[in-house]
Amino acid sequence: MPKPESLRLACLRLLQVKATQDKAARVRATDTVRCTLDAAEIFPEPPGLPGRPQRPLLVQPAQLKTRAVGTLEGRAGLIHALTHIEANAINLALDMVWRFAGMPNEFYRDWWRVAQEESLHFELLNAHLNRMGFAYGDFPAHDGLWDMAERTKNDVLARLALVPRTLEARGLDATPAVRMRLVSAGDLAAAKILDIILRDEIGHVAIGNRWYRFLCELRQLDPLSSYAELALRYQAPTLKGPFNLDARRAAGFTEAELSALNSAPSLRAIRTRPDTAHGP
Repeated sequence: MPKPESLRLACLRLLQVKATQDKAARVRATDTVRCTLDAAEIFPEPPGLPGRPQRPLLVQPAQLKTRAVGTLEGRAGLIHALTHIEANAINLALDMVWRFAGMPNEFYRDWWRVAQEESLHFELLNAHLNRMGFAYGDFPAHDGLWDMAERTKNDVLARLALVPRTLEARGLDATPAVRMRLVSAGDLAAAKILDIILRDEIGHVAIGNRWYRFLCELRQLDPLSSYAELALRYQAPTLKGPFNLDARRAAGFTEAELSALNSAPSLRAIRTRPDTAHGP
């Protein structure tokens, strides 16, 4: 029988795939039952991560246009922004698995499951975009999510604090408003997709919270003050309301963390508009 493949190495190889449709399909089709899990192994980082298609064109957030969802193009632009978010989310989950050695085996299984669910989200949104007569890559996009991933690639605690618990958690807040805009435009099919995504994203943010607190306990750090310090060090964005407090509670945020939301340091370079923040 062939030698079982390492799950972490498999995720690194998947991360290198350039075509997002192919990457999502391969993640969803990968059977990891026989994969090994060597948490201690450290893999050298290959150049060119993550693998990406030539389109969409990546621009600065300020260069992105705001389009009215009452027009077909405007609604397609919003769906495209969400599709791009999910494309980035696949990369983020795969990167979490291969990059950070020395975590418990359940950590890697959790983030593999996230990669599979993000792949489903991408496929649902991409198919809807195609039915509208557009394709992923037809509109420009920005790279705020992966920029933070790059900045936090040397510390798993910082990555957990500022990607799933900050940028991805923003999707919990943004989804109700985005869903309302789509419903108002008569796009009930897209609204149903957002319902699926919000349900899953609560679980993804909960995984981020779980492992962030695990590491804080392991390093004997206070979760609240450590988050504030990391947010300052890595220039995390201020997340402005309204906040989806019910979803954040369901994802495991404490009341103290919810009270501190409005006092986080700011980063002007990353927009947190509902159509460009991570999520739903």
